Amino acid sequence: MKSLFLACAAAISAVAAPAFAAAAKGDVIIRHATVVDVEHARTVADQAVVLRGSDIVAVGDDKDIAAKWQAPRSVEGKGQYLIPGLWDMHVHFGGGPELIEENKALLPLYLAHGITTIRDCSGDLPEQVLAWRDEIAGGKLQGPQLFTSGAKIEGLKPVWKGTIEVGSQADVDAAFARLQRDRVDFVKITDSTLDPPLFLYAVARAKQLGLRSSGHIPMALTVQQAVDAGLSSIEHLDYAYKAGVKDEAAIAADFAAKRIDRAAANQRLDQGFDRDVAMAAYRRFAAQDMSVTPTLNGGRILAFLDRDTHADDAYLAYIGPKLRKTYDWRIERAAKATPAEIQARHERYARVAAVLPLLQQAGVTIIAGTDAGFLNSFNYPGIGLHDELGLFVENGLTPAQALSTATRSGPAWFGKLVRYGAVAEGKAADLVLLQKNPLQDIAATRAISTVILRGEVYDRAALDAMLDATRKQVAAWNAATKP
Repeated sequence: MKSLFLACAAAISAVAAPAFAAAAKGDVIIRHATVVDVEHARTVADQAVVLRGSDIVAVGDDKDIAAKWQAPRSVEGKGQYLIPGLWDMHVHFGGGPELIEENKALLPLYLAHGITTIRDCSGDLPEQVLAWRDEIAGGKLQGPQLFTSGAKIEGLKPVWKGTIEVGSQADVDAAFARLQRDRVDFVKITDSTLDPPLFLYAVARAKQLGLRSSGHIPMALTVQQAVDAGLSSIEHLDYAYKAGVKDEAAIAADFAAKRIDRAAANQRLDQGFDRDVAMAAYRRFAAQDMSVTPTLNGGRILAFLDRDTHADDAYLAYIGPKLRKTYDWRIERAAKATPAEIQARHERYARVAAVLPLLQQAGVTIIAGTDAGFLNSFNYPGIGLHDELGLFVENGLTPAQALSTATRSGPAWFGKLVRYGAVAEGKAADLVLLQKNPLQDIAATRAISTVILRGEVYDRAALDAMLDATRKQVAAWNAATKP
């Protein structure tokens, strides 16, 4: 059907005068919608948007567009708000080969919640995720556009599984050769056992090869050292907080020399934040095009497990039993905390979250990402992004700024704003229709009536059917695991 429309459109363009002697054809036309211009934090009422395949081919006044374009399917957008598809820029798949199917079942959850692109920041199923990326791109698997780091780079005998272990510069070079063969979309570098000089070498090597990089920065380094080496994004707000500590360099040096352990280093970091130091650091971040993915929701959940065990969360119905089991280690660790440790947890979350508006003021690009997936207890794929955006506003961002973190910051990081991040001609047909205005209330991103992915329309009934299918599959897995 699409090829027929494309052929017709080509024929029309060949013979029609600019005055449109015959109406042009698209696959879908969205009528009477209010388009949300995220970049300029404004709305444009009574717009029509024409989609042809995976492209937006026309946007404008509804009456004018309707006179010039025809489409076999029309989506009524009256009273609704059209935004670019949402991006979750920090997710994980993993738990071992026996959890492949439960991980795969998470893909529809993203789509059902308006998330049209995700960035996998590595787990222990890198080959499987790489395969899913290509299957989704080829139309063989339903799910959001998927960017992945493949296997992460780590030191020898690390905590994390599914890594490429390196102990020398030659090992790092070999790791990059593998990652390039895998055609990874970026590189993830973590610090469980990775030697700090090798961390810096790996970051610099990624930059030399034209690969974006993100990761966890070793305690023995300052954040600025990682930024200067070429790191492309900081994952987790804790590192941005660390960069605002007055004595960060001395703490890093003492840790590197083994004069203090990690607990002592963290205690000094907790006590040493200085706003002026932080703002100077964040302005350098902005000047060096450094982005920060806060992953606030994961930190909030763990900090307050004493108040909310999440045992009655309705969303658990969408999470497979083996994936739920991976939550246990964090739950058990939190349960062993003393009252003083619990109070310290609460206070640390508040201190770190307070960094968010400072980053915004300094001009740092903030990226929405959840850390959702295996291991990270009750940080749910799909709905977690909406929780994250709510926390952004709760901690000082405007709804417009928060929305931008989930629609424009991800494409900007990948150098793809020419294709994504706006409802405009030439952009991707990845869109979400909302029942409420997200520039007034960020909770509106939850009020989804329609999701469009690569030009394919999923109305509310279709989205509910996705959720229902996942719920039934999880129920079957639950039944099969009962003794």
